[in-house]
Formats: sequence, structure tokens, C-alpha cells
Amino acid sequence: MTRKAQEDLETAGEMQELRQDVWALLGVGGAHVDRIGHVEGPYHAGASNPGRLVTTVGGGVFNALRNVRLAGLQPIGLISARGGDYDGGLVGDTIEAAGIADLSAVFLDRRTASYTAILDAEGDQVAGLADMEIYETALPRQLRRKALREALSSAQAVLVDANLPVAALTTIGLRAPGPIFAIAISPAKATRLQAIATMIDTVFMNRREMKALTGQDGAAAGLAALCDLGFGGAVVTNGAGPVIVLEDGAHHAVVPPAADEIKDVTGAGDALAGATIAALLRDPDVSLAQAVCSGIAAAQITLRCEGPVAPEFETAAFAAIRDGARIQTLQDLAEETIP
Repeated sequence: MTRKAQEDLETAGEMQELRQDVWALLGVGGAHVDRIGHVEGPYHAGASNPGRLVTTVGGGVFNALRNVRLAGLQPIGLISARGGDYDGGLVGDTIEAAGIADLSAVFLDRRTASYTAILDAEGDQVAGLADMEIYETALPRQLRRKALREALSSAQAVLVDANLPVAALTTIGLRAPGPIFAIAISPAKATRLQAIATMIDTVFMNRREMKALTGQDGAAAGLAALCDLGFGGAVVTNGAGPVIVLEDGAHHAVVPPAADEIKDVTGAGDALAGATIAALLRDPDVSLAQAVCSGIAAAQITLRCEGPVAPEFETAAFAAIRDGARIQTLQDLAEETIP
């Protein structure tokens, strides 16, 4: 099949999918294969380690959208790109099973993106490898299509991740009529979001990504620097520590309850982002810090599971974690609690 014929078929498929008049949330970004290696026993750097390899489907935007879906928000759609290989088929099947409308393009001659991570016996990541070339080259071209431009224009809110190159992020920023949420993905890619900082309502990142964007380690200094860059809202995680929040110039900390169990850290940050976004979109009167309490509940439930997304949010467990999170100002916490 020629590239032109392939693209014509993709466009026809998109038009069938895009009959939805309004999207509650439209995600644009990563949906790929995650291969997670679990080391058994002590981890030895630079050596062969016994363990097992688990293959799942993940990606920042896709993981977050699945958590939005678990939180009950609909309709939601995903724009991504994948290859015509086995991994691409696995990704497509998983999107369908998640109940998310798939507006993605399939390139028969490309390799589907993948992410490989190695976790030690405690579940902490010791190494990662991202093979994401298709996002750099194929996704920006898809956003020029009329059908996808119209989908973006009809979305009540849009979620992007920094797997997208700056040109694609800018296109989305100029097209989206409602709030834009963003996931920083990694220190190496987080700086891409600077180009649309003033267009982003809330950005989600960890402390390493905050430092890559701002050069700041400290909580208050980092949030102030994000504000100076133009970000109106920010949610910054730090492992099991307090989540720091920038909202309308104010600095808050959300202190999570102690996590009961940690099987796998993969996807916990995306779960926090997805459930926080769902809480914000369901109730426009909820504050960002209050919404983060729901995000913490989703993240801790995800930590109990193997893989990037929990199978469900059990109501009682979710409520107990959410209600156990405490919102404070940064000034109310001791300096040793949040350096």
C-alpha cells in the first residue's frame, strides 16, 4: 500500500470516529508498550540481575486518560500514533478495551513507541529507556488534518504530554478552546512545555522535572520559578512526600497518608494527574489542592497493583485515602519536611 493510500484510509477511519460532537476530555500524546523488569533480590549495577519482565500498555496521556475513565468522566478520546507491528496491535486493543475513543493514526512502516524500565526489589526505578521516535515525526503531521483540528476545537478540555515536540504542543495550544492540562514525562522532555506555559492551566511533574524546568530544588523557589515561566497551576510530586501545588500564585502542600503497599511505581504519577483532572472537570468549584487529594488516592491505589493502571477504584479505599490527605500552606510545614 502506498503512503498516500494508507493516509487516505487513516483519514476515513478518523472521520468515522469523530462523530462525537463534544469531548469532555481529549488527550494527545503517548500510548505505547511498557516493558517493566522486576529485579529479584539486590540490584547489581552493570551486571546481569535475575528477575522477570512484564509487558503492558502505557504512556503518559493514555495512562492518565484511563484513570479519568475509572473516575467516571466521559466521553474521552485519544490522539496518538503507532506502528503497524505487533506492539501497535496490542496498543490498539488496549485503548478499545479501556473504553476510550481511538483517534490515532497507524503507520504500517513505523515502529510503535516503547518504554523499558528496570525496578529494584523495592519497586523503585533504577534505569529506563524510551524509544519514542514516532511521536517526534508522525504525531505533528496528524494534527494538520481537518478532522483532528475539529476534534480539538470541540473538546471541553485537552490533556497533552511532553512526548510531543514543541511544534505539536503549540498547534494544540492555539487550537484548544478550553483548559489545557500537561504531563512533563521526564526531565529530558519537560522543558518542551515552556513554549506553551502561558496556555497551560495545570502542569503535572515530579521534583526532578521541576528542577529541569526551573533550575530550583526547593519547593517554594521551584513553584515561584514555575509561576515566573508562565504556568498558572502546577502539581509537583516527590515520591511518598508531600505534593506541592501552585494555584493562582498561592503555594500549598498536600500531605498524603502513608501508603499501605507498594508493588510497582510505574504509572502512579499519571494516576495522580488523571484523577486530579477528573475532579477538576466534574466540579468547577473544587480547588486544585482539593482535587489533588483525589489524585493521591488514585496514585496510592495504583501503587498496590502491578502495571501502570489499577483495574478499578474501590470506593471505600479511594475515599479513605482521599480524606486522609491534608492540605497545608508551605509555610505551615517544617523546613525539614519539604526542603
